[in-house]
Amino acid sequence: MVLLTGDKLCKAYTQRKLLDETAFSIESGDKIGIVGVNGTGKTTFLRILAGEEPLDNGSLMKAGGLRIGYLPQNPDFGQDNTILQQVLLGVSGEAKEYECKSILNKLELTNHDIKISTLSGGQQKRVALAAALVRDVDLLILDEPTNHLDSDMVTWLESYLAAYKGAVLMVTHDRYFLDRVTNRILELCNGKLYSYSCNYTKFLQQKAQREEMAAANERKRQSLVRREVEWILQGPCARGTKSQYRIDRLKQLQSEKVDLTKQSVELSSMSSRLGRKIIELAHIYKGFDGKPLIEDFSYLLLRSDRIGIIGRNGIGKSTLLKLIMGQLQPDSGTVDIGETVKIGYFAQQCEDMNPAQRPIDYVKEESNAIETPDGILTASQLLEKFLFDGDLQYTTISRLSGGERRRLFLLKILMGAPNVLILDEPTNDLDIETLTILEDYLSTFAGAVIMVSHDRYFLDKIANRIFSFENGTIQSYMGGYTDWLIQQEAKTPAPAAKAESSKQTAARTGGEKTKFSFKEQREFDTIDADISALEAAIETVDIQMTKAASNFAQLQQLTAEKETLTAQLSEKMDRWVYLNDLNESFNK
Repeated sequence: MVLLTGDKLCKAYTQRKLLDETAFSIESGDKIGIVGVNGTGKTTFLRILAGEEPLDNGSLMKAGGLRIGYLPQNPDFGQDNTILQQVLLGVSGEAKEYECKSILNKLELTNHDIKISTLSGGQQKRVALAAALVRDVDLLILDEPTNHLDSDMVTWLESYLAAYKGAVLMVTHDRYFLDRVTNRILELCNGKLYSYSCNYTKFLQQKAQREEMAAANERKRQSLVRREVEWILQGPCARGTKSQYRIDRLKQLQSEKVDLTKQSVELSSMSSRLGRKIIELAHIYKGFDGKPLIEDFSYLLLRSDRIGIIGRNGIGKSTLLKLIMGQLQPDSGTVDIGETVKIGYFAQQCEDMNPAQRPIDYVKEESNAIETPDGILTASQLLEKFLFDGDLQYTTISRLSGGERRRLFLLKILMGAPNVLILDEPTNDLDIETLTILEDYLSTFAGAVIMVSHDRYFLDKIANRIFSFENGTIQSYMGGYTDWLIQQEAKTPAPAAKAESSKQTAARTGGEKTKFSFKEQREFDTIDADISALEAAIETVDIQMTKAASNFAQLQQLTAEKETLTAQLSEKMDRWVYLNDLNESFNK
């Protein structure tokens, strides 16, 4: 069933066309990931679909009664509500309250009665995510849902969205997440939307094929134009009235030029000399309010280190970074930083940015020019390499998207030519293409890299060592995130075989059941027929939905009916497993 279609959509900011007469559609069951370079309009596109921003031109057509849920990139709350009150806005009932609390607990917001005003920005984003997930909607729109989530939360959200009954449309730069959740990719490039019916990995292959085909078609077009121009230039004799169509065809070919410009960030390794002594941590201890965060931790940083730091939110990862940089002093132990060390710190927040400042002036605060492997480049040339053209360089920072600000912040850090890079959640708000190039940059970087990240793909590609916060200590593991996961599984003893449902029931009741109750026996005798009847009913509804493909109202009714029947079938199947396990235990 088609939920939403857009035709000839147009949207522009100043001189930039974010949507240029493009079209798309969303169907029930779609799990769509939107990709594209920062600044191309992904967030604006989501805001338009959510009704938060108008189109300049074009039309959006929605199925009757379509319910849309929306998670903005930067949620804005009334500060007087508690967490639970905020999530429950617009929903009611004991079941919903239970679901709200369950989701909040999964997102590590276990104190439901504290005020929104006391939360950090990351915690508020998680409250907004819980509020979006708990609502009964047909289309769920999520802008950067994985930001501010640790690895366990991201894994839970993957499972939740993969099983979600409605359609999902999201912007995220977590590539593992895209692979495991999406069945469709929308690429926003140069104002156009390109649709791929696949996950992220297959999208990369299909995108390469599309670009090769577009390039081949453009070469063919240019060849035809050259041939027609040569004919035009032969003189009047060759241009009789009977050949006017060839002149018209030339005009058409000249107007069909395809924009093959690829937007990508260019990074060249810029670093200063690094001596033998880098950073040494010896038996450091740090705690707050009597609670230890880091205990007796020692490490000698090497030039070749690519260290990924993982652990739950609030466990002390950013504190460890600040100790390494000397911004915080340990309660005991020592941090010794070498004389030649020049640290570049890519913080989670671009707090020092003046919204009224221009990007060109912001970068010049670091340097007017810098020596790179490509030669000496001016601040303006470096900005161009980071996709800031002439207009963007002289606009104000307040007009940049969140991703563009992060990219500008990263450029300024790299212009300082650091030899030790410390990155705190570097993947937040950076587009996938920029991340890919940053990964290539880090793999050839001449100094050491220390990073806090929940992006599993990023850690797998860059890290050669993992620091994991575990039970109040920091444990060191060789390899990337997947290597750490394998080592964790190897340490965990294999779980005992799952107890049979009947024995679990016996443990709860204090005795072992030997036969069905009267009600259970009657249910056991009829449950197979009940399941068959539900399966037949679902099949009948599917046939009716096919026949009513053009009737939105009827389709909506049939879809709701199918969802109810499917839920009943799932419940019956769970009950069937329980009763059969119980019956087998009686016959042993």
